[in-house]
Amino acid sequence: MRKAHYTLADLGVILIALHFIVSIAHGAAHLKLHIDLNTWQMVYVLVVITALPLVSGFLLWRRMRSGFLLLLCSMAGALVFGGYYHFIAAGADNVRSLASHAWSAPFQLTSVLLAVTEAAGVLTGVGGALTHPRSGRSEVA
Repeated sequence: MRKAHYTLADLGVILIALHFIVSIAHGAAHLKLHIDLNTWQMVYVLVVITALPLVSGFLLWRRMRSGFLLLLCSMAGALVFGGYYHFIAAGADNVRSLASHAWSAPFQLTSVLLAVTEAAGVLTGVGGALTHPRSGRSEVA
């Protein structure tokens, strides 16, 4: 059981790294396409979508159980936010409403990759939380 759990924590760290890389590329596409976020959206992106997954990655790297819960919450928040704005809501941030531009395809691709890494992060967080339901600062067994 110990080896399987370490594998799950390692998967979480890898997913967080991939998510961060895709987020950087997606942010570049936002800039190139002049798709601006309002203030609350920018704060949400910086805190929930960027910072909290990185903190959860640090906790998972340190083998702390609380990393799984933070991974679950941050990736669920990111998935709901990105899923809504990229695939449901009408507007400049929707992948189907982009004008023809060199950065349209990268924006669309990174939108999908973000959703995939976020969904995988949610599943990893759930798996880790269910495997080790106690939270807090104690180390993962």
